[in-house]
Amino acid sequence: MAYASRIINHSKKLKHVSALLRRDHAVVVRCFSNSTKPSLNGREDIFKVRLSYYPVERISQCSISSVSMSGGISTMSTKLSSTMAGPKLFKEFISSQMRSVRGFASSSDLPPHQEIGMPSLSPTMTEGNIARWLKKEGDKVAPGEVLCEVETDKATVEMECMEEGYLAKIVKEEGAKDIQVGEVIAITVEEEEDIQKFKDYTPSSDTGPAAPEAKPAPSPLKEEKVEKPASAPEAKTSKPSSAPSEDRIFASPLARKLAEDNSVPLSSIKGTGPEGRIVKADVEEFLASGSKETTAKTSKSTDSKVPALDYVDIPHTQIRKVTASRLAFSKQTIPHYYLTVDTCVDKMMGLRSQLNSFQEASGGKRISINDLVIKAAALALRKVPQCNSSWTDEYIRQFNNVNINVAVQTENGLYVPVVKNADKKGLSTIGEEVRFLAQKAKENSLKPEDYEGGTFTVSNLGGPFGIKQFCAVINPPQAAILAIGSAEKRVVPGTGPDQFNLSSYMSVTLSCDHRVIDGAIGAEWLKAFKGYIETPESMLL
Repeated sequence: MAYASRIINHSKKLKHVSALLRRDHAVVVRCFSNSTKPSLNGREDIFKVRLSYYPVERISQCSISSVSMSGGISTMSTKLSSTMAGPKLFKEFISSQMRSVRGFASSSDLPPHQEIGMPSLSPTMTEGNIARWLKKEGDKVAPGEVLCEVETDKATVEMECMEEGYLAKIVKEEGAKDIQVGEVIAITVEEEEDIQKFKDYTPSSDTGPAAPEAKPAPSPLKEEKVEKPASAPEAKTSKPSSAPSEDRIFASPLARKLAEDNSVPLSSIKGTGPEGRIVKADVEEFLASGSKETTAKTSKSTDSKVPALDYVDIPHTQIRKVTASRLAFSKQTIPHYYLTVDTCVDKMMGLRSQLNSFQEASGGKRISINDLVIKAAALALRKVPQCNSSWTDEYIRQFNNVNINVAVQTENGLYVPVVKNADKKGLSTIGEEVRFLAQKAKENSLKPEDYEGGTFTVSNLGGPFGIKQFCAVINPPQAAILAIGSAEKRVVPGTGPDQFNLSSYMSVTLSCDHRVIDGAIGAEWLKAFKGYIETPESMLL
């Protein structure tokens, strides 16, 4: 009987399962309520109590809402007919449109608009600067028109408008720096009369975080109540300890020794140890911050000996930041090793002279030593494809395309535009592309397709600067980089015992990623490269 009564009690509870499910479903969608409606009968009473509106009517109100995307593209939710009804269909609609509702304007009084965010214009871009606005507030914009110029981590890129409308508000003015990808930079509207409504507009992302910061204000009231009973016993113990603290400074023996060795008075150091005790880290931080120099200036003995330094702080450019982070990452994570070989360039110089005579006769541009080096490096990569690879945690990716990045130094920093499929191009074509890309780099107008997709890099400091030999840092995710030194005349033994010849030799150094390229493979690549340089006619085959 006890077992039968237990089954009966459970069966009574199960009768209310459907009501509970409807109630929970109503709680899920309750957060989207902003209007009230009269009561309904039957099943819709649950929605009336929990939501204070008709589900069907709420769907029809979510007609237009804009969502700001990271690439500066907004999506518009389509207007749904009021015939959509039923909790299942309503739940599906709410889940699919949740992002659109949250991304709507910060004020319900604003007309439909589009928040344009800072786009990600390169794979490594996390923030950008507004170099110049080409449109003003109130101007009409059309798809394909340039809104502004964005300074990325690699170059200055034009940002185009995606939809037709009017530029209502410029949120980030010209010259704004360190704008995170996705952060709102401008507002566009569909109708011209809506422009004035965004005169004092502030994006919701800027005002959102301010609310939680105001909440900690009442916390001091709680702390005062706790401190009052604790103040009585503290009065007995703190007074005797405060008297000697005026004459004596508490510090660890190691901190005292370090301060004495560096002639630093302990009174000028703030302790962070227990009860304000000075520890070793406090002294080291004091010395590192340069406070020792300011303390020394106060003494009479060193006042006349230490002159003030004259300096200028130069702000980092985007390309400088990225170059610093990528090269530091390369040296910290890539196991470099270096192979150097001397190549005789007499025959290559002779071939270059012949080819330039043909170029001048036909009105073409002259071929440089760097053009021949790029061609030889590309053909060597075709012969030893293991060096045309990159490292990943799961596999080594070997590329079929031979795309050579060429290091170009500019006033803004170091750029590495790419010559794609260099193994299949002639010397004159390579020379024209290098000159064109170098000019764009100096004008800071390179586009992402001008520097992305490289598989190998060539850096030449010999011709323009006369550097004899150097070791370059690998440009990740590539596995190798070739450093070209200058050509110099050397006396070499001739065919006879007392014969000597004068030849030109150029030193080249290959920096390799040992995870991808073994020493023998790197030597094999250098052998192939040297063969093309010393027998340049083979590059024409």
